[in-house]
Order: sequence, then structure tokens, then C-alpha cells
Amino acid sequence: MRESKGRECAPPAGSKQKLKHCPARRVLYLEPMQIWAGLGNPGPKYTMNRHNVGFMATDVIANMHGFGPVQKKFSGWVQEGRIGPEKIVLLKPATFMNESGRSIGEALRFYKLEPDALTVFHDELDIAPYKVKLKQGGGHAGHNGLRSIAQHVGPDYRRIRLGIGHPGHKDRVAGYVLSDFARAEADALDDMLRGISDGAPHLVEGDAGRFQNAVALRLNPPRSSTTKPKSDAPKVEKPTEPESDDRSTLQKLVDRFR
Repeated sequence: MRESKGRECAPPAGSKQKLKHCPARRVLYLEPMQIWAGLGNPGPKYTMNRHNVGFMATDVIANMHGFGPVQKKFSGWVQEGRIGPEKIVLLKPATFMNESGRSIGEALRFYKLEPDALTVFHDELDIAPYKVKLKQGGGHAGHNGLRSIAQHVGPDYRRIRLGIGHPGHKDRVAGYVLSDFARAEADALDDMLRGISDGAPHLVEGDAGRFQNAVALRLNPPRSSTTKPKSDAPKVEKPTEPESDDRSTLQKLVDRFR
């Protein structure tokens, strides 16, 4: 709880906000706050499914931005932290995908927030793999998690659409989204997730262009004009002493659920 006097108790401008007590004046002021929900299914068998990429995104944000410990709340798992001036509540519903809206609606009501304070990270069949697009409001396009959110919260929230590509025929969709990312996809997936985390401060500010640019820079880093072409000769690795953990963010995520 932050003490404040006079004008310092005034709510910050241009931000999603939550009422808090201001002891100096015995009034309430508004704290900037957002809920970021990742969609997925609970349990180790689903951890690396394409359908769980929303869970992966929130896990990587929590890890790279130093969020607090996991708590069980709102029929899900919650981690709290700050990105810039805003308090962010990361939520992973444990209700299974089809009931995601029940958990998210509970969290919004608890914090007395409107749907415009909500951002949802979810898999998107109609976007090429590892591409990321933002959308404000809209329908559910057959996505069961979004359908549930619409039922409990309404459509007026921000979506971060994480491309997983389409299997080519609608009869293959269910099996495809519940299949794991292939080992060959690990590097690109890791880059996408790190890019989302890099762009999180811009997401807080509502700057869609800079957020998407951060993702693009991870996936396609600029090449220096002085960069020498890679040699085809095999590398000779010198033996070294064990150093700090050099696992990728994605590998750390996988190892957590083993």
C-alpha cells in the first residue's frame, strides 16, 4: 500500500486502474492494473501442445520479468508482478480450455475490472506459425476458449493471437491443436515467446506496433553488413568448465513439467 497526500492520491492518467486505499486522506485512489490470461489445458500431457501456447507465453513473461510465486486463485494459477508502472496479474485458468471464461470472469469481478483491462494470449489456426497479431474485440472464430470468455465476459477485450498454422483440413484440427510442437520447431517457438516478453512493456502501454516489432526482431534479427558467412566446416568444441544455465527459455519451461 502506497501512502500519498493531496494530489498524489489522484489516479494516474490513461491506464487500467483498480481502487486502493490512500491512508493519508482516507480515500480511495486508483492503481494501474491489467489481467493477462494465457489459454491452455492443465496437466503434463498438454504442456507442449500447440493449444497451450497461451500458457507458454504467460510462463515466459513471468520468468523474464521476475514475477512472484504461483498462487492458486480463480480456479487457476496466478502470478503477480509489475511491468513499467502497471501491476500485471498473469492468469492461467485450470478449468480446461472450454471453461476458461469462468476463471477469467471470476478474476475480473474480484478486482472490479472491466473487459478492457483484459488481454488474452491464445493459439490461432488462421495465422502462420510463430507470427503474432493483436486484435481488439471480435468473435471467437470457433475457438472454444474464446467462446467461453465471450459467454462470461463479453467480446470487448484484447487478444494476442499466436500463430500455429492450419493442418489443411477441418477434420484434422482437433488432433493438430492437441499435438506437441515438434522438436524442429523449438528454436522458432522460443524466439516467438521471448519476443512477446521483450515487447511486454509496449503491450502495457497499448503500443501494438512496437510490441509486434519486438517479436519480429527476435524472429528475424537484423544482420550486420560485416557479418562473415558461416563456414561449412564442423566446429571443434574446446572442453570448458560448467558455466551458468544456458538452456533456452522454452527448454526451462519443458523441464519444469518433467
